[in-house]
Amino acid sequence: MSSDGRTYRLYNHPLLQATCSLKDGRMIAEAQGPLSIMPGVGSAMGMIDGQVPALAEEKLFISTWTPPVPSVAFQRLAQSQIKAAFGIRTPDQVTISITEECPNRCIHCALPDSGKHLRLEPEKVKEIISQILKMGTTLVIFDGGEPATYKELPELVASVGDRAISTLFTSGAGFSATLAGRLKEAGLYAVNVSLDSPVPEEHDAMRGRYGVFRDAMRAAEYAKDVGLLVDLYVVIRHDNIRHLHEFHNLAKRIGANELTFFEVVPVGRWSGRTDVSLSSADQATLDNFVSRPGAPRIFSVPAARKRFGCFAGRTWMHITPGGDVYPCACMPQSFGSIYQEPISNIWQKMANLPFKGSKICPMRKS
Repeated sequence: MSSDGRTYRLYNHPLLQATCSLKDGRMIAEAQGPLSIMPGVGSAMGMIDGQVPALAEEKLFISTWTPPVPSVAFQRLAQSQIKAAFGIRTPDQVTISITEECPNRCIHCALPDSGKHLRLEPEKVKEIISQILKMGTTLVIFDGGEPATYKELPELVASVGDRAISTLFTSGAGFSATLAGRLKEAGLYAVNVSLDSPVPEEHDAMRGRYGVFRDAMRAAEYAKDVGLLVDLYVVIRHDNIRHLHEFHNLAKRIGANELTFFEVVPVGRWSGRTDVSLSSADQATLDNFVSRPGAPRIFSVPAARKRFGCFAGRTWMHITPGGDVYPCACMPQSFGSIYQEPISNIWQKMANLPFKGSKICPMRKS
């Protein structure tokens, strides 16, 4: 359904009023008030202005990574953005790797199976969620391993409530139509279906198991059928950047709401693999591509990092199946354990990371 002409109120405060309207299927973001001149506010509005929304109906779904407008969660996010302009850090996005169990054997896995069958027990995950919601988190991401294999997943999703949105990273393995329905009922917001190639044989080879591409496409279908937002999540590398158009065409063909590009980080099983990183020419190709297509929406994490700087330990936080707390899933440096101290204490330890605001991922620096 078209919402051109509709105006959505993003933020309303005596010091800042922000709105978003739609014209020809793209978002027009406007801000007024004394705080509108602050760089952080301008950067946030700039990430919206001129972009295609994930979905625009009675509510505006800017992205699968952002709470809908209006909602309690979006207001909390807007408030954390204002606080950030004054130097107050909030872990807006927290990824919880609830299990390391996975039927795939991805050659590029950032969290290889330790062989110890590590998993966070349901009550511990609920405790984590309670702590991070109090800290201001507005996006809770369930990750693995393969989180679809975690039988208590729907009750974890239900524990998030309306103060944040919850999303799920999946390869598609174990993601059934029944599970999709239970997750929707529990309040899941979106499903991130990870993809390495639009060519089934190439994707399966990367994942170390025949049929993973089929599983991914079925997961997207099941999620769409029950009304969940769907994001195709692609870790872009030197050897798959040639597929940019094919990735977008595939996202459009299956009815995905968004296509996310994340630049490869040589960690985990690919530690030290500099040959997979994007060259300067590759990065220019990616930047040029994401600025042009229409729906479905494209979200480029490299472009966002160039605009805002590194998110690790500033707005992002990651919790492993063993309970260690990292600044980011791609930065395997533990700042503490959830079993030994409150997460808020661990978050404070990340305040003085030396790469704060860096436009280059610290894990990609030579």
